[in-house]
Amino acid sequence: MEGKAKQILIADDEADILEIVGYNLSKEGYEIYTAKDGNEALEKAKQLNPDLIILDIMMPKKTGVEVCQILRSQPAFQDTLIIFLTALSDESSHIKGLETGADDYVSKPISPKVLNSRVNALFRRVSNKETGKTITVGNILIDPVKFLVTINGDEIILAKKEFELLYLLASRPGRVFLRNEILSQVWGNDVIVGDRTIDVHIRKVRQKLGVDCITTVKGVGYKFEL
Repeated sequence: MEGKAKQILIADDEADILEIVGYNLSKEGYEIYTAKDGNEALEKAKQLNPDLIILDIMMPKKTGVEVCQILRSQPAFQDTLIIFLTALSDESSHIKGLETGADDYVSKPISPKVLNSRVNALFRRVSNKETGKTITVGNILIDPVKFLVTINGDEIILAKKEFELLYLLASRPGRVFLRNEILSQVWGNDVIVGDRTIDVHIRKVRQKLGVDCITTVKGVGYKFEL
């Protein structure tokens, strides 16, 4: 990889997983750090501010979901990539994880090849978004490089997926984005999420903006218009 190596923090209470995952990602050129429980994950995340955090959902002291919620509540971690490792196979657990602000999840038993592919894909998506243009619609400014949203100059704090969702809709004002388009462009083709996930994120964006700018097109999708 070019330039400074991306930093990845891996948090899991199973030593063999830390070793296997860390070894395989280090071979990709990433700088690896590890934590064995939720509290240590939070402490190291605040020390390192890594580019990506991989969290086991079922960790002692604090679960991966709790760690994710705490981090996403802080401005410094709004654009940090987060992947969940989960042995839970039910869809509701995956949806809950994504709704707390995770970017992806990988099911156990872990395939190092699959995990490496997901990690590389997430970094590519971020790189592509960083080349995007600032959008100004009325009194709303959306800057994809700084992950910044302002209304009349006042900054609005959005979680990473909330920002990506708003940026997508605002990129084509008046155009109706189908639900499958939103899922593909915001969450990626490899992540399985349902309509409920989109609806929850839309509701949060509306609440935070306090501006009536996202319209529901019943049975079809959503569009951005002032």
